Amino acid sequence: MMMKNTLMDALGMEVIKAERDCVEMRMPVDARTHQPMGFLHGGANVALAESAASIGGFLNIDTNEQQVFGLEINANHIKSAREGYVTAAAVPAHIGKTTMVWEIRIVHENGTLLCLSRCTLGVVPLKK
Repeated sequence: MMMKNTLMDALGMEVIKAERDCVEMRMPVDARTHQPMGFLHGGANVALAESAASIGGFLNIDTNEQQVFGLEINANHIKSAREGYVTAAAVPAHIGKTTMVWEIRIVHENGTLLCLSRCTLGVVPLKK
């Protein structure tokens, strides 16, 4: 994956698994992803969730003809963390011709559920 010099690179995200029906990514909980009080920033969770969904969407299109872009994302922040790693698992709820909906669970390395997210992607034809 081309992650160098991207937000994913800046936040230390890594792809663990990238398949059409499941994408798993990992991100550190450290100074790059903390909010000022030293907890995992909710925006970092959202960036991780949308990154995982977008990679999944990309794997489900004809990249010579289409591209995917985030249209909407929501996130329920259930708990937080101060250190360690979090893992996002994104699975498709809907794969359509013009939109996709992905469900993402973000879990701390200790097994605690931190965030539930849903991301809608638009499938856009490339101009020729």
